[in-house]
Amino acid sequence: MTNYPETGRKAPAAAETTLLTNVRPYGEGEAVDVLIENGEIAAIGADAGAGKNIDKTINGAGQVLLPGLVDMHVHLREPGREDTETIETGSKAAAKGGFTAVFTMANTMPVMDQPVIAESVWAKAQGLGLCDVHPVGSITKGLAGKDLTEFGMMARSDAKVRMFSDDGKCVADPQLMRRALEYAKGLDVLIAQHAEEPRLTEGAVAHEGATAAQLGLRGWPRVAEESIVARDALLARDYGNRVHICHASTTGTVELLKWAKSQDIPLSAEVTPHHLLLTDDKLRTYDGVFRVNPPLREEHDTLALRQALLDGVIDVVATDHAPHGSEDKCVEFDHAKPGMLGLESSLAVIVKLFVEPGLADWRFIARVMSEKPAEITRLPDHGRPIAVGEPANLTLVDPEARWVSDKTQLESKSENNPYEGIEFGARVTHTLLRGHLTYELDAQDN
Repeated sequence: MTNYPETGRKAPAAAETTLLTNVRPYGEGEAVDVLIENGEIAAIGADAGAGKNIDKTINGAGQVLLPGLVDMHVHLREPGREDTETIETGSKAAAKGGFTAVFTMANTMPVMDQPVIAESVWAKAQGLGLCDVHPVGSITKGLAGKDLTEFGMMARSDAKVRMFSDDGKCVADPQLMRRALEYAKGLDVLIAQHAEEPRLTEGAVAHEGATAAQLGLRGWPRVAEESIVARDALLARDYGNRVHICHASTTGTVELLKWAKSQDIPLSAEVTPHHLLLTDDKLRTYDGVFRVNPPLREEHDTLALRQALLDGVIDVVATDHAPHGSEDKCVEFDHAKPGMLGLESSLAVIVKLFVEPGLADWRFIARVMSEKPAEITRLPDHGRPIAVGEPANLTLVDPEARWVSDKTQLESKSENNPYEGIEFGARVTHTLLRGHLTYELDAQDN
């Protein structure tokens, strides 16, 4: 039986033997077969299943095989707002999007600042078996920005919490952030910062620019994000612990990340699909679906973020999947809660922006959506190579599917879909977690 000691998981004793036929790992070369036994890849080649008793065969039809996707930043709302998302519905959405592991943020009700809360989330997701849901602990108790959470207790809990963030709020006090970094360093856990100087964003709902001015919306300046990125880069430099910047959104942040990496500062960053694809021009509809934190920016920010992802200045794509009910979105723009769905569309967005125009290949997709997220979060059994002996956490993608994003067809419990009506050209058809099928595209799906 395969054992994953760092997470405490074991492959099921009665694991199926599954054969994937006619698949192209990383979209390269001739199609091959992939044999999966006991939750691991047992053989790859033209005759991978020869002489084996196969329980399940999946015809890949020449599709692209990727390592299972990893999302460092989601909100699954449980406990507290199960009316908008649950661990089960969020896990189904993740599996449909090709994800085998996600990190769910701490701004639940109650806040994920105690081991028992994190352990309950972890245990429930493991019981479902659809996706590994890793709880993110809060940096401060109750997200209040005053006292640090017991990182050590959380990290040593059954949930093995490996990332801490007050996402939704910034750790604005520099002395508190310094202490968080010093505490985290001894445990080798990641501190993820929501970069927003709150004194610069009070009452702000849209990017500070021409569009917000024309629409009469309170502006959110780039400096609110960039000033915290700069500060935390210097703190990471001087106190040596890893810092991760959540949802980078500005040209200036890209320049700061370039500088930090040139100085070998342990700073990583993520970008969301919506900040790569959409701009603040969407606000002209006054549709609350497009209110998000940080806000949609201008085109030059979007272009800078795309190039930064290509260049490795930004390390990963993370969805910041944030479900909200219609009562929180179908209101005046100023009163809409910030956040968008992302799990079920993220791969298609990245393929549309980078693979279809020939800017990148499927190895790039694997790197920014699986390998690097797993590396940054220290996940031992995700983001692994497609090779014999590796865990069978896999995603199969039809690179030529044509489909239109439709909020009524989502697995998520909410419908705040920013990609509504957009046509995409790639789609996940199967997702496997340790060799077990967690999602299969229904032939009737559009």
